[in-house]
Amino acid sequence: MTAPAGAQAERTGLAWRRTALGSAACTALLLHSAAVRHWGLSLVPVLFAAGTSALFAAIGVHRERTLRAPEPGPLNPALPAIASLAVTATAGSVVILH
Repeated sequence: MTAPAGAQAERTGLAWRRTALGSAACTALLLHSAAVRHWGLSLVPVLFAAGTSALFAAIGVHRERTLRAPEPGPLNPALPAIASLAVTATAGSVVILH
């Protein structure tokens, strides 16, 4: 049994959306924590986390559109590297500044 056409693109898009939503929820928690700490440098991890959430959403849209093309190309190797770098920078800022 084969999956219907477009199912892979939809599953991929949904997975990236779930990741972006989870990241946005963590951003909201960091924002609350920064407010409790009276802002200052605690706002830096919030900005990193918000940027990471937006990046995840953008990569998801790009990847889903790429997979829906008649001849989908391979994943750009820079996208996972950039996403990993964003997550690492966010985690590092939380550990150092929060």
